[in-house]
Amino acid sequence: MARVTDTIHLSDGVNVVRKPYPNPSNQPYRKLMDLDSIYQHLQGRTVVLDLASPYVYIGTLARWDAYYLHLEDADVHDLRDTKTTREIYLVETKRLGINSNRKLVMVRIDDVVSISALDDVIC
Repeated sequence: MARVTDTIHLSDGVNVVRKPYPNPSNQPYRKLMDLDSIYQHLQGRTVVLDLASPYVYIGTLARWDAYYLHLEDADVHDLRDTKTTREIYLVETKRLGINSNRKLVMVRIDDVVSISALDDVIC
């Protein structure tokens, strides 16, 4: 039986503790941690979603449900279309602003590798 214990430290001093939690039903990993508190902390802020695929999403986290994160005024960027790296693209976006190409986009939570505030990108 899988058990998860961890602490996630957010940039403005907020800590989210994942407590040991049995997973007898093999629920998706996102169900094992308290992601709602992380999403609440980031709601209304510009966030960066790194995906396992070569896509980066940058936009305002408007809401979420069990399966999707909803971003408004988002930039959906396919890294295969440019020669820039993910890191350089994020730094340039933070410096120059978001080049929104979607009014609203829904991103599957299962595809997200990491989520962070754009403010946390170090230039």
